[in-house]
Amino acid sequence: MTEPHASTSTTLMQAGLPLRIVDARRLDRGLRDALQPGGTLSDRHGRAHQLPRYFYEVPSWEVASQLQLSRNFTLSEFIQNDLHEAAALRGFPRYVPCAVTLMALALQHFRDAVNDTVHIAANGGYRSPAHALSTLATPHSWATAVNIFKIGDRLLDDRDNLERYAEVAIQSMPGVYVRPFGRTLGFTDDHLHLDFGFVVMVPRGAPLDSYNPKIAVEPL
Repeated sequence: MTEPHASTSTTLMQAGLPLRIVDARRLDRGLRDALQPGGTLSDRHGRAHQLPRYFYEVPSWEVASQLQLSRNFTLSEFIQNDLHEAAALRGFPRYVPCAVTLMALALQHFRDAVNDTVHIAANGGYRSPAHALSTLATPHSWATAVNIFKIGDRLLDDRDNLERYAEVAIQSMPGVYVRPFGRTLGFTDDHLHLDFGFVVMVPRGAPLDSYNPKIAVEPL
């Protein structure tokens, strides 16, 4: 486990996740430019959404591959990016918004419902705002979206399979958005897109700006 820098991050161990929680506004300039922590992106309707500020710092691919976010999903499955990603974010340490844990837990319900292996596409998990596919606000930049291209040995590239598994997702993941089948903007025809919108997560232990004793008492 990497020793945390007190002024920048803490380590989330109480929940069994040995990763530093980082305030990305305090990272190096190149990383800040790519992650845009606390900034905004607009969607295709012109609505602005605030980007995440707090990230887990992933020290290596080995750690990501071994770290189970849920029973059937490792962290590595949510950060498989290629040269579409910004150069500053292709190596390690790598940074992923803290809400990835919520996405993994929700996706586990879907995995249990289909009772088969769920394959997340490359570039189909977390994508930074600087990713080539992030031209507009997308929940992928919040780590609360996944593109599933295959379930078991079945490719999701036709209407029947997509709509079949879309229905399973809706039943097993309350509140999920499923992109409908189609070949125009806002639709999909070669993967199952699932997301929970623009979730900004501030986890316990996040390195906040200041300490306020008036609100330090834990609620019952």
